[in-house]
Amino acid sequence: MTSTLKLTTIGNSTGVILPKDILEKLRASKGDTIFAVETPNGIELTPYDAKFARQMEVAERVMRKHRDVLRKLAE
Repeated sequence: MTSTLKLTTIGNSTGVILPKDILEKLRASKGDTIFAVETPNGIELTPYDAKFARQMEVAERVMRKHRDVLRKLAE
């Protein structure tokens, strides 16, 4: 599935309107929270998952705490 989405101004921000079929696939509706995850192929939208959110918070703390070591490992 490929969709062309248009960006629009929402207050001082920029937003995108998701068509109904995409919202259905995300199992999301107006007012819900979704994740935007950066992947090697771009940005992936996924439904909000509280367990995943907690895991990401922990991972971010670990990455901040050990950023020098992780940077060295990445070389």
